[in-house]
Amino acid sequence: MARSNEQKWPIPESVHEIENYMKQRVGLGVSFDFGVRKLKILKKDVHIYYVNGLCDTRFIIELIEELVEINDHKKFSTDIFKIIENRLVNQSVDQVKTLDKIVDQVLSGLIAVVIEGNNTALVIDVRSYPGRAPQEPDTEKVIRGSRDGFVENIILNTALTRRRIRDERLRFEMYKVGERSKTDVALGYIEDVADGDLLNILRKEIKAINVDGIPMADKTIEEFIVKQGWNPFPLVRYTERADVAAAHLLEGHVIIYCDTSPSVIITPTTYFHHVQHAEEFRESPAMGTFVRWTRFLGVLSSIVLLPLWLLFVLEPSLLPEKVSFIGPNEQTNIPVVIQLILADFGIEFLRMAAIHTPTPLSTAMGLIAAVMIGQIAIDVGLFVPEVILYVAIAGIGTFTTPSYELGVANKIARMVLTILVAIFHTPGFVIGITIMFLFIVNMRALNTPYFWPFLPFEPKGFMQIILRRAIPGSILRPSIVHPRNRFRQPPKANEK
Repeated sequence: MARSNEQKWPIPESVHEIENYMKQRVGLGVSFDFGVRKLKILKKDVHIYYVNGLCDTRFIIELIEELVEINDHKKFSTDIFKIIENRLVNQSVDQVKTLDKIVDQVLSGLIAVVIEGNNTALVIDVRSYPGRAPQEPDTEKVIRGSRDGFVENIILNTALTRRRIRDERLRFEMYKVGERSKTDVALGYIEDVADGDLLNILRKEIKAINVDGIPMADKTIEEFIVKQGWNPFPLVRYTERADVAAAHLLEGHVIIYCDTSPSVIITPTTYFHHVQHAEEFRESPAMGTFVRWTRFLGVLSSIVLLPLWLLFVLEPSLLPEKVSFIGPNEQTNIPVVIQLILADFGIEFLRMAAIHTPTPLSTAMGLIAAVMIGQIAIDVGLFVPEVILYVAIAGIGTFTTPSYELGVANKIARMVLTILVAIFHTPGFVIGITIMFLFIVNMRALNTPYFWPFLPFEPKGFMQIILRRAIPGSILRPSIVHPRNRFRQPPKANEK
């Protein structure tokens, strides 16, 4: 309630009252990075509020020089506000009427100019956020393609997108989320392509977010929007590549940008959006299709390979005679299912250790884990060689999944299937696969069927998933996004 009352407070005409407000409410004089520069322009007090580290000092100095020169050319004026506004040499100068707006803008990296005797302040955009230069994301590398990627600055991220889509209908709607953090969140879409209903849902959900801050940025936004709960399967797609985001915008998707995050959220998405990669579209259709099928095989193996092998070990009669050699050739005191679970967790330990290990040491750690730990575990009888082999293949299949979130969800599904097979054997495998399939089929992400185009089945969408079609042949946008304009390339009849 105090916050809502604060927003109604107008700017007083006395700059000293404004200074007292900044001292009491914002920490002027206590926080070393929040400062004020006091000037005397045409016998009037002028105060400039700023935050060190978020502003470009060079621009502030140039603005102060322009303001100080006013005293050299004019001795008195009744309209000092207009004179100062005209002398602010910057492309972005806005007027604000409330103290709360001044605080929000200054804490966002802008500077505020307040003038004695005026209840309107001038806000100038001189932001210069600390950050890194655009570079290729580590998790979405391609052999051929652009090497720039999103960074933690929302301004740079929207600029990287607009550089690829120079359409006057491209829109970026800005919102502030978080009572204390006031994080910038933007909705990016093409006005005559994106689905209006989806936009209304996203606008409503973002405006309804009631939290003090979102330090985890886009992940917090996702949890408020899709309300995933304990469902392990990702309901939105993340990307750090500007070209991938631009391609989805052209298809009719809506992109959510969040300041301080190098990744953006793509909505709506299906299961098969998470198994596509930019590399497929940087190669010829034949090579792209081959890469896609290989990736599908890897994803499938990451889910069913271990449970299926365990089923054949527990029930050798299911194997044809020609492949009866499948199964452990050695006997150990540890049940095979325990070996599988331990080895699977071991792979997860290595993955987590690699993330927290400095790069120069991660290679050495991998060699130690693969050669010493794996081989010694076999020699002492902890694991049979076949367990290490199939767990490694399943782990590689997990790493071939482009979406990290989907890879982890598939691993959870694999472990559940493994336990069901160990308990119920064949019925466990069949029932587990059926339940997982029904669970995915019944999922909806922002009112979008998660298993489209298989269920509901759509032939054209199905072919786009199976085959990497050439861009000139992809005339229609995917129907799953409900685009306002279905045609990516206008039909020749319409052009005539």
